[in-house]
Amino acid sequence: MKTVVINASPRRRWNTAQVMKEAAKGAESAGAEVEYVDLYKLDLHGCMSCLVCKKAEKDRCKCYWKDELSPLIERILDADTLLIGSPIYFNEPTSHYRALMERLIFCILSYDGFGSYFEGKINVGLFFTMNAPEDYYETMMEEYLENSSQVFGMLNGEVKIYPVFNTLQVNDYSQYAMGAFDEEDKKLNHEKQFPVDLKKAFEIGAELSK
Repeated sequence: MKTVVINASPRRRWNTAQVMKEAAKGAESAGAEVEYVDLYKLDLHGCMSCLVCKKAEKDRCKCYWKDELSPLIERILDADTLLIGSPIYFNEPTSHYRALMERLIFCILSYDGFGSYFEGKINVGLFFTMNAPEDYYETMMEEYLENSSQVFGMLNGEVKIYPVFNTLQVNDYSQYAMGAFDEEDKKLNHEKQFPVDLKKAFEIGAELSK
């Protein structure tokens, strides 16, 4: 079994990265071979609409754009499990998350019938971290993120979403212009809830990588 774990946050040690590293440990505990990727280290673009992947003579399920994302897409399509974590900015996952999603899904999408050319099976775990509290997520983001994540169903496996709420943005709020946030409340929530989220990430990583 092979699991690809992707941190789609520009921050390589903060909330999303910590969640994904626990998910990676969970996958390893299930016996999977794990590749961990900080997506913001790569030189990449979103889909460039070159349509080479749709040419009749070309192999399917392959992105032909020449950058550092195309080889990663090949490794993902050769894996059994894909775990992606992204912070939420303005109610959306990051631009790099979106770029990966566009390129990965478009190269397996059939324009002969709008199904999937992909014949394998890849389980997908999506972890969304956010400053927002749970009630805001439920009213403003949950439906959209669940609907937009359905495209990963084209990989023919299980798709599981796990949101992480009310995250701690910085260690010392007094050093930043962040007066809208209650530092004490943030830190209390982080101490109480974040270990629960890390444990859940481990469990999901293990479950989807079995």
